[in-house]
Amino acid sequence: MDKLLALPALLPWVDWLALSVFFVAWVAYATFARRRANRGASLLGTTNRIRERWMLQATWRDNRVLDGVVVQNLSTSPSFFASTTILIIGGLLAVLSAGDRASTLVQEIPFAQRTSVLVFDLKIVLLTGVFIYAFFRFTWSLRQYGFGALLVAALPDASRIDAEGVSRERFAERAGRVMGLAAETFNDGLRAYYMAFAVVAWFFSPVVFMVATAAVVAVLYRREFGSDVLALLRE
Repeated sequence: MDKLLALPALLPWVDWLALSVFFVAWVAYATFARRRANRGASLLGTTNRIRERWMLQATWRDNRVLDGVVVQNLSTSPSFFASTTILIIGGLLAVLSAGDRASTLVQEIPFAQRTSVLVFDLKIVLLTGVFIYAFFRFTWSLRQYGFGALLVAALPDASRIDAEGVSRERFAERAGRVMGLAAETFNDGLRAYYMAFAVVAWFFSPVVFMVATAAVVAVLYRREFGSDVLALLRE
């Protein structure tokens, strides 16, 4: 109980402010991006419409090998990032176990903030937590792509769809939504990677941490809502 009461005194108020800015910015931007995607005004929302069109075209194909190859290729990205994230988490845990030496090395970096080992460990724990979140999102995205592949595999041949009373539009909407959820979850994992770069800035100073958080959010917004590829996809 005494340790919990002493927790606010562990960091200066500016560090707590930087942490608050980080989490509020992350959650607020993720909520904003998800709502905009539902209205189709983002990169994810635009590609979701393309996924639904893809699934509709799949209902007219007897040979769906191409669709299976596309789903497999899409699932390789979350698989790769999930494997990479495990390695990163392992490295961070190794740094955490050698807190004294790691803290000394970081303090030798020019402009790096000098802190106690306990505060240094807290920063590593936060960074580890970000990558753990990313790992769960990547693995869930991988499973969702598997569910989408099952839907495509279970679809009757093009000549039998109408005879079996399967609605092409309903299937395209449902399967496209599953693929879209997999892409959205993968996007969450990638966003965590971006936010991890902001956490790294905390090792320099809380002010740099806040500036890096704002910069990362600006980059994410530019790529999801104002990129050249979005303009081309919406034509």
